[in-house]
Amino acid sequence: MHPKGLLSILRRLKQTPEQEVRLLLLGLDNAGKTTLLKQLAAEDISHITPTQGFNIKSVQSAGFKLNVWDIGGQRKIRPYWRNYFEDTDLLIYVIDSSDKKRFDETSLELSELLDEDKLAAVPLLIFANKQDLMTATPASELAESLYLHTIRDRMWQVQACSAVTAEGVQDGMTWVCRNIRFGKK
Repeated sequence: MHPKGLLSILRRLKQTPEQEVRLLLLGLDNAGKTTLLKQLAAEDISHITPTQGFNIKSVQSAGFKLNVWDIGGQRKIRPYWRNYFEDTDLLIYVIDSSDKKRFDETSLELSELLDEDKLAAVPLLIFANKQDLMTATPASELAESLYLHTIRDRMWQVQACSAVTAEGVQDGMTWVCRNIRFGKK
């Protein structure tokens, strides 16, 4: 997916000049966040190593500043996630759909995020990543095992995707653009 696609959608939705949009990209380590981020920025995805600390990508175009925070998911880093919650317009949570052993852990992290005051009512997109793998759990099944149907305080969506092939990524970002809470600041 080329970032122009995302930016052209944002441009159509734009309401005020210099509108800043903050997307927070989280998920456990090895979920595919960095690969996803590089796909969004149209960068090479052939050599990706685990994120130590965090990456911030800012894409600027037509008065939009799209800040994507890609924060390492290793257990020791997760307590620092809360330092980045302020003014988040939309939360993107990435899950490795093929790693069934970690569904309980990722479910727990997600429910803790949804309980955070600073993220109250922030729309949520869950990328059910790695759908290109034979062992991947379908997005609908993943939604059930994470009890997503119990989320009542925000807009949310589960999007099957593969960060490696980019399949489903554009669909997810289209949902993001439709559900960003513009003008709340």
